[in-house]
Amino acid sequence: MTDPRYTPLALSLPATVPFVGPETQERKRGAPFVARLGANESIFGPSPRAIQAMAATDIWMYGDPENHDLRHALAEHHGVRSENIMVGEGIDGLLGYLVRLLVGSGDAVVTSDGAYPTFNYHVAGFGGALHKVPYREDREDPDALFARAAEVDAKLVYLANPDNPMGSWHRGADIVAALEALPAGCLLVLDEAYVECAPKGTEAPVAADDPRVIRMRTFSKVYGMAGARVGYAIGAPGLIAAFNKVRNHFGMNRAAQAGALAALQDGEWLSQVQAKIDTARERIGQIARENGLEPLPSAANFVAIDCGRDDTFAKSVLDGLLAQGIFVRMPFAAPQNRCIRVSCGTAADLDAFATALPKALAEAKGSA
Repeated sequence: MTDPRYTPLALSLPATVPFVGPETQERKRGAPFVARLGANESIFGPSPRAIQAMAATDIWMYGDPENHDLRHALAEHHGVRSENIMVGEGIDGLLGYLVRLLVGSGDAVVTSDGAYPTFNYHVAGFGGALHKVPYREDREDPDALFARAAEVDAKLVYLANPDNPMGSWHRGADIVAALEALPAGCLLVLDEAYVECAPKGTEAPVAADDPRVIRMRTFSKVYGMAGARVGYAIGAPGLIAAFNKVRNHFGMNRAAQAGALAALQDGEWLSQVQAKIDTARERIGQIARENGLEPLPSAANFVAIDCGRDDTFAKSVLDGLLAQGIFVRMPFAAPQNRCIRVSCGTAADLDAFATALPKALAEAKGSA
């Protein structure tokens, strides 16, 4: 018997995934988490209309491979054409398709050091060469990203606005102005997963037909449908059409399609969730300050909390919270890894966090 004949690229890759899921951690600790505040999901849940639509779905049928109704509804919502919209299995799935379309062995791609690791995972998986620039004042740096892209002749540049893991953001108009420095032949991947949480003016006013930019959106955050895996891209028709060459045409399940369509039509629920996120961000900041820590300004559905020391101390705080059943995460790269990142939650979730944090800090200070 012989092993499968893996490609040289597959053999060169580490056996890893971008994130260790909370379920894996619960199995390891032998108990469920008291508060799930690490994955930036919306514990406030989806619109009741979405739940009803998903429950009523004839799930025995495959989903519409063209995502026709959802694409047209999204086009109307954004004031663009359906030819500008591609629906996929969350932003993660769409990033994978995009990298497959544009990145071959050795092709240069630019991102920020410490930005969303799933994008890097896809680039590595298709043999691309990642080039990174540091954050500047805890924000991604469009000018540095675009300058680096010119230096290495990058095919893609990744920029999240608002940013994960820091929650920082740029005015959309500033990103558009910075586009003048984007080198010819380079595509900006503008991840706007959290833009519905952000202040007015954060959304970049980029024309849907602009060939320099593809924007990524999701139903996983404010819309509360992370488990349904529904994302979409807004881009120039030629690029959007190219996705049909590589995407899984039955990748979207029928219930997810119906739920996303219903959620999009329930603006009242969206407003309620946005208000709850505002309240939760304020509470997380209050808890941090009561414990002598500094919350960073956030335009997302989480808050990064500066623990005031280095990554070793922050990791000790995180471990102390996990030991008490509070699931949170922390940034991966310095100097942002001096922080822990706490997702918005219910009052009960944040009460549990407030109870656990002083003990976690005391233990971290003691071990230091």
